[in-house]
This record gives sequence, C-alpha cells and structure tokens, in this order.
Amino acid sequence: MKSIFFALALWTSLAVPAVSRAQRRDDPLTPPEINQLRDTAVEPELRMKLYVQFARARLVSLEQMRSDPKTTDRARQTHNMLADFLAVYNELSDNLDNFVERRSDLRKALKWVIEGDTEFQAKLRALKDDSRSTPKEAEEYQFVLSDAIESVDSGAEDHRKLLTDEQEAWKHAKKKGK
Repeated sequence: MKSIFFALALWTSLAVPAVSRAQRRDDPLTPPEINQLRDTAVEPELRMKLYVQFARARLVSLEQMRSDPKTTDRARQTHNMLADFLAVYNELSDNLDNFVERRSDLRKALKWVIEGDTEFQAKLRALKDDSRSTPKEAEEYQFVLSDAIESVDSGAEDHRKLLTDEQEAWKHAKKKGK
C-alpha cells in the first residue's frame, strides 16, 4: 500500500508541474500596457487604438529580431513573438465584441482597427514569404503564423462588415431622430 501511495505521490509531483508549466503562458501585455488599458475601459476609440498600437509593437519587435544577425534560435523566438502578437490581436477582437454588446459607437474605433488589420496582413504575409528562413526554421513557427494570418484575415473581414453595419445603424438612427 505504501509503495502505491509513494508511486502516486511521485507521479503527481513530476507530472503536475510539467503540465502546469506547459499550460501556463505569460500574459503578452506588460504591466504599463495593462494600466493603459485599464484607464480606457469604457472608451472604445482609445482602447482600440491601444490594442492596435500594442499589436503593431509586437510585429515591429519581431521584424527587428529577425533582421538582427546576432539573433540565436530565431525560429523559436519567431514562434513566441507571433504567439504574443496573436494573443494581443485576439484580445483586441474580444474587446471589440464587448463594445458591440454594449451598443457603443464604434465608427472611429473601427477605422483604427481596420488600418491596423491592413498593416498586420502585409507584415504577416511578408514574414510568410521571407526568403531568409530555411524550411526547417519556418516549420517551427508555420502553424502559429498560419493561425495569425487566418485570424487577421477573418478579423479584417468582420471589422469591415461591422463598420458598414455601424454606419448604416447611425444613419438610420439619425433619420429617425429628425
């Protein structure tokens, strides 16, 4: 009985921390970024500007890292930086959904987001076509890059449609108010 208990305790002490480390992902936002977002919790335009700015910063850092000849383990760093970008971009979309549910005026905010989408699409496609990557290196970050491209493409389409819907709704409300 003691040996079963010991084996179970040993397995738990080895397996649980490994699973926890694998599941735990650091928040891609820095404490100052979190504070900035907290200050704009009810202001869609300011909040979306910040999210676009934070996502842009991640792609700029990625480009800088990839062009630095001193960089080691570029494939792993590319993977991690793309994952951080994707996490920030997904937060942007989630926040936009929250503002939609609150029936906020998103016309100005969406203009910032759509500009960001266009820029992000170009940068992600440039990374996909980057001839500096060996096939083995590209294989390490290919999935997260494809996921990022798909998310931004889908988001861009959704954001453009949402802007059109918002503009129509506000035109209708304005006519109704006259």
